[in-house]
Amino acid sequence: MKILFSHYAPGAGVATDLVNTSATVRTDIGEVLGGPDALTTFLAEREVRLDALPPGTAPTEDDLAEVLTLRQETRALLAAEDEDEVVEGANLLAARATSGLSLLRDADGRLQWYVTTAPGASVADELAALIGTGLLGVLRTLGHDRFRPCQSPTCTGLLVDTSKAGRRCYCIPNVCGNRLHVAKHRARQRGARQ
Repeated sequence: MKILFSHYAPGAGVATDLVNTSATVRTDIGEVLGGPDALTTFLAEREVRLDALPPGTAPTEDDLAEVLTLRQETRALLAAEDEDEVVEGANLLAARATSGLSLLRDADGRLQWYVTTAPGASVADELAALIGTGLLGVLRTLGHDRFRPCQSPTCTGLLVDTSKAGRRCYCIPNVCGNRLHVAKHRARQRGARQ
């Protein structure tokens, strides 16, 4: 797998999405990664193509178990209040499968820095490298204050805000944000009827 070193948003996005797949966050639907097929869907929806899963190869139950462990590790990093703890943990994640830094041409012929993963790396280790690289990029470019809890009072999700304005509030905007807006709208309607 080649991870574009200068583009941290995809890795940070996968980190955010992964930690918010657990039943403790998704109380409305339960565990999102309930089996290998769900992991396949998760990766496909985020356009994550892992060398560990060549086309036509599905993740195994063991792959899923390792990814669920990675989810716990990632959640601990996003929740960590100490920036140095996040740096150390993200470095460890990035190092799990990386084989080095390479200067390669992209599809447009421009030279770009890529982190490459080692041949034979597992699904979880390749994801760890993507997430670790993304988190390190956010820390370096945007700062630790971009790691935050969801602002919905009924949610325990976490997020890494890679938006330009830095104002993202919800871990899953179309769920948590909509839920809060609907509640506020209903409260206003009740107040207007009284």
